[in-house]
Amino acid sequence: MDEKKLKLGISTCLLGEKVRYDGGHKLDRYLVETLGAYVEYVPVCPEVECGLPVPRESLRLVGDPEAPNLVTTRTGRDETERMVRWAGKRVKELEKEGLCGFIFKSKSPSSGMERVKLYDRNGVPSNQGVGLFAMHFMKQFPYLPVEEEGRLHDPQLKENFIERIFVFRRWRDLEEAGLSRGRLVDFHTRHKLLLLSRGAKHVTEAGRLVADGQGFSLRELFVRYRDLLMEALRSRATVKKNTNVLHHVMGFFKKDLSADEKQELLEVIGRYHDGLVPLVVPITLLNHYVRKYDQPYLQGQFYLNPHPAELKLRNHV
Repeated sequence: MDEKKLKLGISTCLLGEKVRYDGGHKLDRYLVETLGAYVEYVPVCPEVECGLPVPRESLRLVGDPEAPNLVTTRTGRDETERMVRWAGKRVKELEKEGLCGFIFKSKSPSSGMERVKLYDRNGVPSNQGVGLFAMHFMKQFPYLPVEEEGRLHDPQLKENFIERIFVFRRWRDLEEAGLSRGRLVDFHTRHKLLLLSRGAKHVTEAGRLVADGQGFSLRELFVRYRDLLMEALRSRATVKKNTNVLHHVMGFFKKDLSADEKQELLEVIGRYHDGLVPLVVPITLLNHYVRKYDQPYLQGQFYLNPHPAELKLRNHV
């Protein structure tokens, strides 16, 4: 795994900074101490950066889910214009950072990604809101992986998100190396099994785009492929789909494995399918065979090593 750190936007309070309305923080030790070993964080606190003090009166969203107002909870002061004006400038600045994703603070009226409390004109709350800064960020960067710290407690969501940010780091590297159809073909080839873990149609669609891309300019081809890739990877790799990929990978060894090795691999894949062992078990065995039999195509497949093993993400899915 490449040791180069990727850049990730994050709500400042999750790093332990005392920027919340009550003067506190929401330090997330996993993000700081574990994922932080592989990430360079770009902290953003919308409320402080737009000029509000610490401590401050708390805020809430009011009105239309598509265009809510941001108002103080006690005095009813409207801070919408201040926040929107700042957010418009901040997302432009973040374009220059080369981010590979963003981790938002859940439930925040400025940074919540989804299901933020939204009050109607009668003061009745629903969970239809999106934080004002998060809304601007996601509109500006619809292709970037985004998550909330609360949802990252789910092992499947965590693995999916971290897999996507590492894919996007490789995409950034591809763009920095210079746009060429040959580089795109190589990138697609090495990510085929990751796409297959989301469904065969994604492999077909991406492959067709790469093969028939002569009708697009190089920049348009790259943008279309990027958007298709990241949309596909938003969906989760289910046990059924992973099992399909594992059997597909096994097919590359049909001339190499002994009868005993084939039987052992089938049994291990079956135990994963039945929920008896996590994904890391068949993946470890397959990586062993990749090295043992020097399988060149599989050596380049990121599905078998999508993120640092030290994160232990596939130990829990």
